[in-house]
Amino acid sequence: MINRAILVGRLTRDPDLRYTASGAAVATFTVAVNRQFTNQQGEREADFINCVMWRKPAENFANFTHKGSLVGIDGRIQTRSYENQQGTRVYVTEVVAENFSLLESRAEADRYREQHGMTQNNYGNNAPSQNQASQFDSNPFGDSQSNNSFGGNTPANNGADNSADPFADNGQSIDISDDDLPF
Repeated sequence: MINRAILVGRLTRDPDLRYTASGAAVATFTVAVNRQFTNQQGEREADFINCVMWRKPAENFANFTHKGSLVGIDGRIQTRSYENQQGTRVYVTEVVAENFSLLESRAEADRYREQHGMTQNNYGNNAPSQNQASQFDSNPFGDSQSNNSFGGNTPANNGADNSADPFADNGQSIDISDDDLPF
């Protein structure tokens, strides 16, 4: 059986980070995902997908995302039901997010927020201090590599050192024998 959901979209609000009685972190959020086609008025519609994320990834997600953040979500679809206060059975379908990716730099996120009238500069419910934020330099995992793991001559590094890029054309020929090929 396969149950996999991959979403790319923008958060409709700041993630809601809470803790269970046992201390497990849980973040709930909604991702707006544009449809691939336009309606009769020529406007692009969106689907609003409810998501939930657990434990440490939930804390990281809440700390480094905010309303309008462009994110990639990888998870599974889950359905559940409960009885509300009026005694009515309520059915819920949501994506249980297992992994996420931040798909824009902090500067791009700030620019998006300015363009859409979101002036508050809030990086989640538990935003790091200014010293901590500069330590990460828009990378919540604190590693020294940029978000573009291939290096290369991209706008992100403007032709900087390509020594980390195994595919860079540095003028040397590549010595590959038939034994190196997997087929």
